[in-house]
Amino acid sequence: MDLKILQIASNTENNKIVKNHTHNAKFKNPICGDEMEISLNVKDEKILDFGYQCKSCVYCQASVSLLSRNATNKSIINLKSLLNIVKKFSIEENIVFPKEWNVFKQIFDKKNISRKECLLLPFKTLSKALKL
Repeated sequence: MDLKILQIASNTENNKIVKNHTHNAKFKNPICGDEMEISLNVKDEKILDFGYQCKSCVYCQASVSLLSRNATNKSIINLKSLLNIVKKFSIEENIVFPKEWNVFKQIFDKKNISRKECLLLPFKTLSKALKL
């Protein structure tokens, strides 16, 4: 197991339910059974608060931890571009992230391709919450 994945997953500052959330979604990975719930407070097309709860593997936890920290204070349009980029991970092993989203290179690496469904679960849940 990659130590970097464990370090990222251990940051749980957004492991919470956002009170008075404006958007919410749950998603379950049918392959492995991982479960993810995301709650958001969105105002003027911008994410003001991002909370998550999950019953999942460390790869999924690392992915949602990074996503929650980097999606806060971002516009939905910017997040839409990130969602389009990470979707390519299931097709391409090496994807290119723009500078704004460069932090995601830490987990979306070809050595983690076998865990792509785990890494993508938070993004699928976010997409469902925002109805993208």
